[in-house]
Amino acid sequence: MSISPQELRQRHPCFALGEKTNSGRIHLPVSFGCNIGCNFCIRDLNETENRPGVAGDILTPKEALEAVGRAVEAMPQIQVAGVAGPGDTLASPHALETFRLIKERYPKLIKCMSTNGLMLSKLADQVIEAGIDTLTVTVNAVDEEILAQINSFVIWEGKKYEGIQAAKILIENQLSGIEKVVKGGVTVKVNTVLIPQLNQEHIGKIAKTVAERGASIYNIIPLIPQHKLKNMREPSCEELYSARAEAEKYIRVFRHCQRCRADAAGIPGGRDISKQIYLKEIRAENTFSHG
Repeated sequence: MSISPQELRQRHPCFALGEKTNSGRIHLPVSFGCNIGCNFCIRDLNETENRPGVAGDILTPKEALEAVGRAVEAMPQIQVAGVAGPGDTLASPHALETFRLIKERYPKLIKCMSTNGLMLSKLADQVIEAGIDTLTVTVNAVDEEILAQINSFVIWEGKKYEGIQAAKILIENQLSGIEKVVKGGVTVKVNTVLIPQLNQEHIGKIAKTVAERGASIYNIIPLIPQHKLKNMREPSCEELYSARAEAEKYIRVFRHCQRCRADAAGIPGGRDISKQIYLKEIRAENTFSHG
């Protein structure tokens, strides 16, 4: 049974649209591999970078379940168990396996997952069966020529595709996947990384397109210049405001994103309990992902 929009606003920090909920979440870093090449992303493991795509270590599904147990014991306000990487959640079976374990042991927790959407259409039934309540899909363009400048390749059905062909495959799977899981009762949020030189004027079309497919909330994330886009600039406050205003013509816009790590735990903007939850030794570098 799907969670009502009102309950989501009360219990899930990302769906509260900035309202103070005092609800916490734990991100479980069980997915490191990825199947697309985002030009702004370097996945890695470290304890210093506070952004998506970063975690201290990778857990097995069983270790993730144990981490959830520690989290809810340490902080009863934990309402959401999520997997946001640090790679893609559907590039390996670990995230869905983790959610099946959580569904059985902690059925009252909201189960939240992020994905780039390449495998979403193919695995939509498994996403629904695993009990995912909310799904975030990163859609950086719905125009193939624009997306080809943001994403360099995809690995699809065992083969590497590049350029326009890769962009076309990714867009088709994202949009059809969103439509399928929404019909199955999953609430979908879409993230877009705002890159002023590439997709600033494209935001309205993205928002309109994903809303038509059933997405109910939209989050615009400022580019962190690095990797192949290290010479691009971060959007200004005015550009970010303009993009959000354009998107808001078609879909509700979330304006309070904390750009959380893939192993974040606690209340966003409040108490952080990640250090006491993740007990493994930690390793190093910097990144950005789909989170």
